[in-house]
Amino acid sequence: MFNLIAVLIAIAGLLAALGHAGYLAMLNSAATKRAGGAPVAQYVRSRWPIAGVTTAGALLALLLTSGPMFADVLAILLAAGSGGGAVKALQATQERYRTGE
Repeated sequence: MFNLIAVLIAIAGLLAALGHAGYLAMLNSAATKRAGGAPVAQYVRSRWPIAGVTTAGALLALLLTSGPMFADVLAILLAAGSGGGAVKALQATQERYRTGE
């Protein structure tokens, strides 16, 4: 039962990290196609390390769920940290480039 909880939390953390990376990819694609998008593309390049670290952390957490119960506890902590960090980074990026209000 505890392993199932760890797996679900790890999957949620991975989805959050992939969502952040996907948003950065979409933002970078739009910036490179638009005249004057260089500052946005530069900002996106500065955010890629955060997206990479959070995604790697979430993947490691998912791998840890296949171990014993102690590894499940570590997986939950790592997935929660990675997912939370990815969500905060995504919100900061969205806040910076929010339009239409």
